[in-house]
Amino acid sequence: MVDISISVRKLVEFILRSGDISDGSSGTLSKEAMNAGSRIHRKLQKMAGSYYDAEVSLKHAVTREDICLVVEGRADGIIDQRSNKNADTDYMIDEIKGVYRKLDDIEEPETVHLAQAKCYAYIWALKNKLKDISVQVTYVNLESEEIKRFSELYTVGELEQWYTELMDKMFMWIKLALEHSKERNSSIENLEFPYSYRKGQKDMAACVYNTIKNGEHLFVQAPTGIGKTMAAIFPTVKSFATGLTEKLFYLTAKTIAKSVAVNAFAVLRDKGLYFKTVIITAKEKACPLDEMNCDPEKCPYAKGHYDRVNNALYEMVKNENVIDRDCVAGYAERYKVCPFELSLDASLFADGIICDYNYVFDPRVNLKRFFAKDDGQAGKYVFLVDEAHNLVDRASSMYSAVLIKEDFLEAKKIIKNYSVKTTRAIDRCNREFLALKRQLVGLDYMELASIGDLEFALMNLYSALETFLEDHRHIKERKEVMEFYFKINTFLNIRDLVDENYVIYDELLSDGRFMVKLYCIKPSANLSLCMSRGIATVFFSATILPVKYYKEMLSDSESDRAIYIPSPFDREKRRILLGRDVTTRYNRRNKNEYLHIFEYIRKIVDAHKGNYMVFVPSYNMLEKLYDITEEEGVGDYHVMTQSPAMTETEREEFLEEFDRRNDILAFCIMGGIFSEGIDLTGESLVGAVVVGPGLPQVCNERQIQMDFFDRNGRDGFRYTYQYPGINKVFQAAGRVIRTEKDMGVIALLDERFAYREYTELFPIEWNDHLTCNRENVRRLLENFWDKYNRDNS
Repeated sequence: MVDISISVRKLVEFILRSGDISDGSSGTLSKEAMNAGSRIHRKLQKMAGSYYDAEVSLKHAVTREDICLVVEGRADGIIDQRSNKNADTDYMIDEIKGVYRKLDDIEEPETVHLAQAKCYAYIWALKNKLKDISVQVTYVNLESEEIKRFSELYTVGELEQWYTELMDKMFMWIKLALEHSKERNSSIENLEFPYSYRKGQKDMAACVYNTIKNGEHLFVQAPTGIGKTMAAIFPTVKSFATGLTEKLFYLTAKTIAKSVAVNAFAVLRDKGLYFKTVIITAKEKACPLDEMNCDPEKCPYAKGHYDRVNNALYEMVKNENVIDRDCVAGYAERYKVCPFELSLDASLFADGIICDYNYVFDPRVNLKRFFAKDDGQAGKYVFLVDEAHNLVDRASSMYSAVLIKEDFLEAKKIIKNYSVKTTRAIDRCNREFLALKRQLVGLDYMELASIGDLEFALMNLYSALETFLEDHRHIKERKEVMEFYFKINTFLNIRDLVDENYVIYDELLSDGRFMVKLYCIKPSANLSLCMSRGIATVFFSATILPVKYYKEMLSDSESDRAIYIPSPFDREKRRILLGRDVTTRYNRRNKNEYLHIFEYIRKIVDAHKGNYMVFVPSYNMLEKLYDITEEEGVGDYHVMTQSPAMTETEREEFLEEFDRRNDILAFCIMGGIFSEGIDLTGESLVGAVVVGPGLPQVCNERQIQMDFFDRNGRDGFRYTYQYPGINKVFQAAGRVIRTEKDMGVIALLDERFAYREYTELFPIEWNDHLTCNRENVRRLLENFWDKYNRDNS
């Protein structure tokens, strides 16, 4: 017997959904809005009197074949009418819904609201052997507390027929999912690792499986070339067959990393794996319109989406195992539904979900289908976090929020033409901004102990905007008002997360605008809350050093485990040089120093003809070095430069040059699009020159971050500048030597690289590095390349 549980709300919201996708204010409600809804529930329940039984837990089991489906939930209210001679039935089920809409606009109860009440009515009627029962849907405006009720009487026979049809539809989906799971697990039982294990790969795979088995977090430092992706995916797939796992989330920071996971699953399918994967594409990219607009009056895919989506979903899930962008687009076009929403629905039936970090960790866009549980129960989810070094900055951004005073003035220009009340709410917020701004006179920024007055004003504005958006659905500036509304919504939601890991500060920006920011400096607590929704998390990267820093920033749990997988590559095939007679310190950046750096670059590329990348910390330095290169010359080398905001086509054309030529000198930005996530193997790239230790640019926010870590007993400079900087260095250096056949040079140009505080951060494999200067660098490299030529002659 297979036991399955589902809440009444989720049941009806999935099976009986209908109508349009709305662009309205139906996104993630702020905590204040949810609290307002809860308060009005309690108030109405208390006012109803002794005959009103509130929050009644109900449960009903339906068994068909070898499946037992338990439907459960809590009825808002059950009204005992047996002493009321005018009542038509002994009992009435009450379903309460708090709304910001004008109640005059509600002409009948929404289908799913009525369906919730009918489910509870049927369960209560069966329990009490009733012949008939009444249901009531109560709508209450959260601002005015005005009430509007809709009631209906049903016989048990009518409810039974309706409920049976509901169960028929639900069991159709359950059987589809169970049949797939059975076939999937059967294919996994005899599945073997698709290759001969590389050095370190088997150890990593074993650690991943044990991490899942023990319900832990694992940090894996593993170099390029051992097959990290397969070593993470394969043991996770195997854990499905033993019942440990029900859903695999493969999380990436960049699109190119998704393709690596897709290819890994394709290899396993070739070996017999039956496994359904969904690749979630960003909403903007998935949208078939020239300009994304979710207004159902302007988007044919949003109009009536919910009327058609279940048919599209069923066919797609039944027939497809690789649900990627093209697959989703095809079904979306055939059924005229939103492709993005269709892909999110498909994730419910997928075994593996390949997506960006934010679909798990970002409170604004995470997959509520999996992570909005209120029962505190963890799902059997495993999170595989690829290129985990990127998650620190990404998570900090996800859990931070900003408001700009001038945005309120722009919103006022629009709203004053429509609503006096909302305009007054904006004015109050503006006064609070002005009060904070006056305190900032003479200062660059100010850390704030409290923003209580501003927060209260924002809560009032949020409520006013909810009503405004309900009342003004067709104004031409609706999009701008919606964007303003969501900024406030985000700020209030993030405000509820603020704890000792945050700093609240305000700042007068360089362009004159005034900003208030909720700055999440250490995101580990918020990330841990997300990870608690699953059973295990594996963070892996080729550059997750120093691991203690990443453990503290991403999880900060004493039970976290970490493993170091040594590089499988022959050290004799690469040379690491530290150039100690140049520097990129800000106070030493001048024409003479740039000439010294260029001298290094020219001697490095003269020592051996091939393709080289030079990674620099800024576009300003890139331009300076490029100009010197043009003036001084580098023989017959073809010089290329990364440019800001390159399109995807431009990036591809840039990289294609490395496959066509063997005389490229390319200047790129450290930490940019070409410093990680690209594979230039063999002769495509023979050298990486990294100029400077990659320290982030000095700014007010970095000072706030450094002060935070100093106050909390950490080395502020290391946590704020050195650790993030050295990661960029490792990433850039990692562009060379991608396979066991590759050979190449890594040159780190800055005197600081030779200091102990930097060399102690190097990977173990780098302990054979050599220091050099402008006089001997060419000789050292000629000797290295001569040995290579002799060995291959």
